[in-house]
Amino acid sequence: MSGKMNILVTGGSGYIGSILCPALLDKGHKVTVVDNFMFGQTSLNALVANPDFNVVRGDVREESVLKPLLAKADIIIPLAALVGAPLCDRDRTGAVTINRTAVETLMGLTSPNQRVLYATTNSGYGIGEKGAFCTEESPLRPISLYGRTKVEAEDAVRARGNSISFRLATVFGFSPRMRLDLLVNDFVYRAVNDRVVVLFEAHFKRNYIHIRDMARAFIHGIENFDAMKNNVFNVGLSDANLSKAELCATIQKHVPNFQFFEAPVGEDPDKRDYIVSNAKIEATGFMPAYSLDDGIIELIKGYRMLRNNAFGNV
Repeated sequence: MSGKMNILVTGGSGYIGSILCPALLDKGHKVTVVDNFMFGQTSLNALVANPDFNVVRGDVREESVLKPLLAKADIIIPLAALVGAPLCDRDRTGAVTINRTAVETLMGLTSPNQRVLYATTNSGYGIGEKGAFCTEESPLRPISLYGRTKVEAEDAVRARGNSISFRLATVFGFSPRMRLDLLVNDFVYRAVNDRVVVLFEAHFKRNYIHIRDMARAFIHGIENFDAMKNNVFNVGLSDANLSKAELCATIQKHVPNFQFFEAPVGEDPDKRDYIVSNAKIEATGFMPAYSLDDGIIELIKGYRMLRNNAFGNV
């Protein structure tokens, strides 16, 4: 299977999909997005003039929506999800039915020769062992409902076979469907606008990856599918296993008047504290192209345009 593929992306107008879909089109593929546009996003507006792009408004939990789209798909990329522990805790039914059940349904509707590239979270590693890297063989101990639903969906993808699963580090970078709640994006926004952040669990470490490298990982998986299939890969920056305090110190290099302090004011609902090895995907020839510094510089520029005014009264 080579050349122009028909690729179905569920949740394709989200944070990652809004970067991935144009990248897939640039590679010459045909892309169909199914999304419920729950955030009223207009992140795919620039794609509608492309004859290789199609979009369907629909719910990924409905077989009647999925079946006609699957009939033409060579590759399926299920991105549709309620992402993050807080959102999943607000809509626990939606978290289970969208994040897990819809993926299980999708796997049941695909034919064996269709290829699946799935994105999950490396927050499934929970709290790692001090000084030990989490590899793809490390036990999965998700703490939040979000983490559990994503791990269970990954199980369904891997059980079906003919698939690749990417366990993503915390993604950062600017997207047409922007998310301010992701850690790097959030801290840079606060640095630019508030000049200060108060840290809890400041020593907790996690791994990071630029959103454009995430899209590059999917393309790498498509182009090297036979060599990579039926495997799971961590995707992150190997030089960015950083604590929250170390992340803030990196941001401070670019926003000199940014200050950060530590206080026992909260806890991470996902209890993420681990360092991750990305050696397995690097061994396939994939290397990230965007550093943490690149992302911070990009975010600072983006935040000159973006104001989170939704709840402002002036």
